[in-house]
Amino acid sequence: MNIIYMLLAISVVVALLFLAAFIFSVKLGQYDDTYTPSVRMLFDDELIKENPKEKKTTD
Repeated sequence: MNIIYMLLAISVVVALLFLAAFIFSVKLGQYDDTYTPSVRMLFDDELIKENPKEKKTTD
């Protein structure tokens, strides 16, 4: 039974370390995207084409 408590404590410590690493990397701007906004205007938006058979008519 003691091993379960030890494994539980170790898993909580590891989870807290990963949480701290994630928060640290977010604060440093690791996930900021600086490339996409500069080239977004170069990509064409995809146009949605309507199927002529599925057009709704109002009567």
